Amino acid sequence: MKNKKGFIRLPLLIMGVFLLFVSSCKIYDRNENIIRADGTIIPKNSFIDSRDKNIYKTVKIGDQVWMAENLRFLPSVVGSGIGSGTKPYYYVYGYDSTDVEAAKATDFYKSYGVLYNWPAIMDEDINLKVKPRGVQGVCPCGWHLPSDAEWKQLEKHIGMTEEQVNDIESRGIQEGGKLKETEIIHWVESSKDVTNEFGFTALPGGYRGDDGKFYGNGIYGVWWSVTKIDDSNTWSRSMYFNSGKIIRNYFSDQWGFSVRCIKDKNIWTRILRKRSNTIIYP
Repeated sequence: MKNKKGFIRLPLLIMGVFLLFVSSCKIYDRNENIIRADGTIIPKNSFIDSRDKNIYKTVKIGDQVWMAENLRFLPSVVGSGIGSGTKPYYYVYGYDSTDVEAAKATDFYKSYGVLYNWPAIMDEDINLKVKPRGVQGVCPCGWHLPSDAEWKQLEKHIGMTEEQVNDIESRGIQEGGKLKETEIIHWVESSKDVTNEFGFTALPGGYRGDDGKFYGNGIYGVWWSVTKIDDSNTWSRSMYFNSGKIIRNYFSDQWGFSVRCIKDKNIWTRILRKRSNTIIYP
Protein backbone atom coordinates (compact mmCIF):
# COMPACT_ATOMS: atom_id res chain seq x y z
CA MET A 1 0.00 0.00 0.00
CA LYS A 2 2.80 2.39 0.86
CA ASN A 3 4.44 1.74 -2.48
CA LYS A 4 1.21 2.58 -4.31
CA LYS A 5 0.89 5.87 -2.42
CA GLY A 6 4.46 6.74 -3.25
CA PHE A 7 3.84 5.87 -6.89
CA ILE A 8 0.90 8.30 -6.94
CA ARG A 9 2.63 11.07 -5.04
CA LEU A 10 5.68 11.26 -7.30
CA PRO A 11 3.79 12.29 -10.49
CA LEU A 12 1.77 14.79 -8.44
CA LEU A 13 4.95 16.26 -7.02
CA ILE A 14 6.51 16.54 -10.48
CA MET A 15 3.35 18.20 -11.83
CA GLY A 16 3.34 20.64 -8.92
CA VAL A 17 6.95 21.65 -9.58
CA PHE A 18 6.15 22.01 -13.28
CA LEU A 19 3.16 24.30 -12.65
CA LEU A 20 5.09 26.36 -10.11
CA PHE A 21 7.91 26.89 -12.57
CA VAL A 22 5.68 27.80 -15.49
CA SER A 23 3.70 30.29 -13.39
CA SER A 24 6.85 31.91 -12.01
CA CYS A 25 8.57 32.08 -15.38
CA LYS A 26 5.83 34.06 -17.15
CA ILE A 27 7.02 33.04 -20.61
CA TYR A 28 4.81 33.98 -23.56
CA ASP A 29 5.43 31.85 -26.62
CA ARG A 30 2.23 32.30 -28.59
CA ASN A 31 2.24 33.58 -32.15
CA GLU A 32 -0.29 36.29 -31.37
CA ASN A 33 -0.43 39.53 -29.43
CA ILE A 34 -1.22 39.20 -25.72
CA ILE A 35 -2.92 41.93 -23.69
CA ARG A 36 -2.20 41.59 -19.97
CA ALA A 37 -4.56 42.67 -17.19
CA ASP A 38 -2.55 45.87 -16.67
CA GLY A 39 -2.98 46.79 -20.34
CA THR A 40 0.56 45.87 -21.40
CA ILE A 41 0.63 44.55 -24.97
CA ILE A 42 3.12 41.76 -25.61
CA PRO A 43 3.59 41.47 -29.40
CA LYS A 44 3.72 38.06 -31.04
CA ASN A 45 7.14 36.40 -31.06
CA SER A 46 8.02 38.41 -27.95
CA PHE A 47 8.20 37.76 -24.23
CA ILE A 48 8.21 39.77 -21.02
CA ASP A 49 10.95 39.55 -18.42
CA SER A 50 9.07 39.21 -15.12
CA ARG A 51 11.95 40.81 -13.20
CA ASP A 52 11.61 44.31 -14.65
CA LYS A 53 8.76 44.05 -17.20
CA ASN A 54 11.04 44.63 -20.20
CA ILE A 55 9.59 43.15 -23.38
CA TYR A 56 11.90 41.50 -25.91
CA LYS A 57 11.43 40.47 -29.52
CA THR A 58 12.63 36.99 -30.39
CA VAL A 59 13.70 35.27 -33.60
CA LYS A 60 14.02 31.62 -34.58
CA ILE A 61 17.20 30.85 -36.52
CA GLY A 62 17.55 27.19 -37.40
CA ASP A 63 16.88 25.18 -34.24
CA GLN A 64 17.64 28.10 -31.94
CA VAL A 65 15.44 30.90 -30.63
CA TRP A 66 17.45 34.05 -29.88
CA MET A 67 16.56 37.36 -28.32
CA ALA A 68 16.40 39.88 -31.19
CA GLU A 69 17.41 42.71 -28.84
CA ASN A 70 20.23 43.27 -26.37
CA LEU A 71 19.48 42.43 -22.75
CA ARG A 72 18.40 45.43 -20.64
CA PHE A 73 18.30 43.91 -17.15
CA LEU A 74 19.92 46.47 -14.83
CA PRO A 75 19.87 45.70 -11.08
CA SER A 76 22.60 48.28 -10.39
CA VAL A 77 24.91 50.54 -12.36
CA VAL A 78 28.38 52.08 -12.03
CA GLY A 79 30.54 54.38 -14.11
CA SER A 80 33.05 53.03 -16.60
CA GLY A 81 35.99 53.73 -14.28
CA ILE A 82 34.93 50.98 -11.88
CA GLY A 83 35.79 47.46 -12.98
CA SER A 84 36.68 43.94 -11.90
CA GLY A 85 37.20 40.47 -13.30
CA THR A 86 35.71 38.85 -10.20
CA LYS A 87 32.92 41.19 -9.00
CA PRO A 88 29.78 41.84 -11.08
CA TYR A 89 29.37 45.29 -12.60
CA TYR A 90 26.70 46.68 -14.90
CA TYR A 91 27.24 49.62 -17.26
CA VAL A 92 25.17 51.83 -19.53
CA TYR A 93 27.22 53.34 -22.34
CA GLY A 94 28.06 56.98 -21.64
CA TYR A 95 26.58 56.95 -18.13
CA ASP A 96 29.02 57.50 -15.26
CA SER A 97 27.00 57.47 -12.07
CA THR A 98 25.02 55.03 -9.90
CA ASP A 99 21.35 55.98 -10.30
CA VAL A 100 19.60 53.05 -12.00
CA GLU A 101 16.50 55.00 -13.02
CA ALA A 102 18.60 57.81 -14.49
CA ALA A 103 20.64 55.26 -16.46
CA LYS A 104 17.44 53.65 -17.76
CA ALA A 105 16.21 57.04 -18.95
CA THR A 106 19.15 57.46 -21.34
CA ASP A 107 18.82 56.86 -25.07
CA PHE A 108 21.80 54.50 -24.92
CA TYR A 109 20.01 52.18 -22.49
CA LYS A 110 16.77 52.25 -24.47
CA SER A 111 18.51 51.52 -27.78
CA TYR A 112 21.43 49.27 -26.87
CA GLY A 113 20.69 47.80 -23.45
CA VAL A 114 23.29 47.09 -20.77
CA LEU A 115 27.01 46.30 -20.91
CA TYR A 116 28.03 43.54 -18.47
CA ASN A 117 31.36 42.27 -17.25
CA TRP A 118 31.64 38.47 -17.18
CA PRO A 119 30.88 38.07 -13.44
CA ALA A 120 27.68 40.08 -14.02
CA ILE A 121 26.47 37.83 -16.83
CA MET A 122 27.09 34.76 -14.68
CA ASP A 123 25.03 36.21 -11.83
CA GLU A 124 24.67 33.59 -9.07
CA ASP A 125 26.26 30.91 -11.29
CA ILE A 126 29.68 32.59 -11.01
CA ASN A 127 31.10 29.85 -8.76
CA LEU A 128 30.29 26.90 -11.01
CA LYS A 129 33.32 24.65 -11.18
CA VAL A 130 32.66 22.95 -14.51
CA LYS A 131 32.85 24.26 -18.06
CA PRO A 132 29.77 26.49 -18.36
CA ARG A 133 27.07 25.66 -20.84
CA GLY A 134 23.33 26.07 -20.54
CA VAL A 135 23.78 28.66 -17.78
CA GLN A 136 20.88 31.00 -17.04
CA GLY A 137 23.08 33.61 -15.40
CA VAL A 138 21.68 37.10 -15.96
CA CYS A 139 19.18 35.90 -18.59
CA PRO A 140 15.43 35.83 -17.93
CA CYS A 141 13.70 32.71 -16.67
CA GLY A 142 13.52 30.12 -19.47
CA TRP A 143 16.56 31.53 -21.27
CA HIS A 144 20.30 30.98 -21.01
CA LEU A 145 23.62 32.52 -22.00
CA PRO A 146 24.98 31.32 -25.37
CA SER A 147 28.04 29.11 -25.30
CA ASP A 148 30.79 29.41 -27.89
CA ALA A 149 29.38 26.24 -29.47
CA GLU A 150 25.91 27.79 -29.73
CA TRP A 151 27.35 30.86 -31.44
CA LYS A 152 29.06 28.49 -33.87
CA GLN A 153 25.77 26.72 -34.50
CA LEU A 154 24.20 30.04 -35.43
CA GLU A 155 27.13 30.91 -37.70
CA LYS A 156 27.00 27.59 -39.53
CA HIS A 157 23.28 27.96 -40.10
CA ILE A 158 23.75 31.34 -41.79
CA GLY A 159 26.53 30.12 -44.07
CA MET A 160 29.93 29.66 -42.40
CA THR A 161 31.90 26.48 -42.90
CA GLU A 162 33.13 24.24 -40.08
CA GLU A 163 36.65 25.52 -40.63
CA GLN A 164 35.54 29.15 -40.50
CA VAL A 165 33.55 28.87 -37.26
CA ASN A 166 36.55 27.36 -35.47
CA ASP A 167 38.88 30.13 -36.59
CA ILE A 168 39.75 33.25 -34.57
CA GLU A 169 39.36 36.95 -35.44
CA SER A 170 37.36 37.94 -38.57
CA ARG A 171 35.64 34.97 -40.19
CA GLY A 172 33.32 34.23 -43.05
CA ILE A 173 32.44 36.53 -45.93
CA GLN A 174 29.13 38.32 -45.36
CA GLU A 175 27.51 36.36 -42.52
CA GLY A 176 27.61 39.36 -40.19
CA GLY A 177 25.63 41.35 -42.73
CA LYS A 178 22.89 38.74 -42.51
CA LEU A 179 22.52 39.54 -38.79
CA LYS A 180 23.00 43.33 -38.64
CA GLU A 181 20.30 45.98 -38.56
CA THR A 182 19.76 47.26 -42.09
CA GLU A 183 18.81 50.90 -41.50
CA ILE A 184 21.55 53.41 -40.71
CA ILE A 185 19.88 54.40 -37.45
CA HIS A 186 22.31 52.99 -34.93
CA TRP A 187 25.33 52.02 -37.06
CA VAL A 188 27.41 55.01 -38.21
CA GLU A 189 27.21 53.60 -41.71
CA SER A 190 26.23 50.34 -43.30
CA SER A 191 28.62 47.85 -44.85
CA LYS A 192 27.88 46.34 -48.24
CA ASP A 193 25.15 43.72 -48.48
CA VAL A 194 23.67 44.21 -45.00
CA THR A 195 20.35 42.37 -45.11
CA ASN A 196 19.38 41.27 -41.57
CA GLU A 197 17.67 38.43 -43.40
CA PHE A 198 17.54 36.29 -40.25
CA GLY A 199 16.05 39.03 -38.06
CA PHE A 200 18.82 39.02 -35.45
CA THR A 201 19.11 42.83 -35.71
CA ALA A 202 22.64 43.17 -34.31
CA LEU A 203 23.25 46.67 -32.92
CA PRO A 204 26.51 48.56 -32.25
CA GLY A 205 26.26 48.98 -28.50
CA GLY A 206 29.99 49.59 -28.08
CA TYR A 207 31.86 48.24 -25.08
CA ARG A 208 33.55 49.07 -21.81
CA GLY A 209 37.31 48.51 -22.13
CA ASP A 210 39.63 47.13 -19.47
CA ASP A 211 41.12 50.64 -19.19
CA GLY A 212 37.86 51.91 -17.69
CA LYS A 213 36.54 53.79 -20.74
CA PHE A 214 33.61 53.38 -23.12
CA TYR A 215 34.36 52.84 -26.81
CA GLY A 216 32.74 52.11 -30.14
CA ASN A 217 29.08 52.99 -29.87
CA GLY A 218 27.73 53.08 -33.42
CA ILE A 219 30.86 51.28 -34.62
CA TYR A 220 31.12 47.96 -32.76
CA GLY A 221 28.66 45.44 -31.41
CA VAL A 222 30.24 42.96 -28.97
CA TRP A 223 28.47 40.07 -27.22
CA TRP A 224 29.61 37.61 -24.56
CA SER A 225 29.56 33.86 -24.74
CA VAL A 226 29.58 31.88 -21.50
CA THR A 227 32.56 29.76 -22.56
CA LYS A 228 35.90 30.50 -20.94
CA ILE A 229 39.24 29.96 -22.64
CA ASP A 230 41.05 29.98 -19.27
CA ASP A 231 40.49 31.24 -15.72
CA SER A 232 40.32 34.92 -16.68
CA ASN A 233 39.39 35.08 -20.40
CA THR A 234 36.13 34.33 -22.20
CA TRP A 235 35.03 33.93 -25.84
CA SER A 236 32.97 36.66 -27.46
CA ARG A 237 31.50 37.69 -30.81
CA SER A 238 31.69 41.13 -32.39
CA MET A 239 30.73 42.95 -35.57
CA TYR A 240 32.24 46.10 -37.07
CA PHE A 241 30.34 48.85 -38.89
CA ASN A 242 32.07 48.50 -42.29
CA SER A 243 32.57 44.74 -42.37
CA GLY A 244 30.23 41.84 -43.05
CA LYS A 245 32.35 39.38 -41.10
CA ILE A 246 31.84 38.08 -37.56
CA ILE A 247 34.79 38.31 -35.18
CA ARG A 248 35.48 35.52 -32.69
CA ASN A 249 37.92 36.55 -30.00
CA TYR A 250 38.50 36.27 -26.27
CA PHE A 251 38.81 39.01 -23.66
CA SER A 252 39.50 39.30 -19.96
CA ASP A 253 36.45 39.12 -17.73
CA GLN A 254 36.52 42.80 -16.73
CA TRP A 255 35.48 44.04 -20.18
CA GLY A 256 31.86 45.17 -20.56
CA PHE A 257 29.89 43.68 -23.47
CA SER A 258 26.28 43.24 -24.55
CA VAL A 259 24.28 40.04 -24.02
CA ARG A 260 21.91 38.08 -26.24
CA CYS A 261 20.18 35.11 -24.61
CA ILE A 262 18.96 31.84 -26.14
CA LYS A 263 15.70 30.17 -25.24
CA ASP A 264 15.91 26.86 -23.39
CA LYS A 265 14.75 23.99 -25.58
CA ASN A 266 13.57 21.70 -22.81
CA ILE A 267 11.36 22.91 -19.96
CA TRP A 268 12.58 20.08 -17.73
CA THR A 269 16.10 21.35 -18.26
CA ARG A 270 14.91 24.70 -16.94
CA ILE A 271 13.31 23.13 -13.87
CA LEU A 272 16.33 21.00 -13.00
CA ARG A 273 18.72 23.89 -13.52
CA LYS A 274 16.71 26.50 -11.63
CA ARG A 275 18.52 27.54 -8.46
CA SER A 276 20.91 24.63 -8.86
CA ASN A 277 24.68 24.43 -8.44
CA THR A 278 24.89 21.92 -11.28
CA ILE A 279 25.36 22.66 -14.96
CA ILE A 280 22.70 20.96 -17.07
CA TYR A 281 23.69 20.22 -20.66
CA PRO A 282 20.67 20.72 -22.93
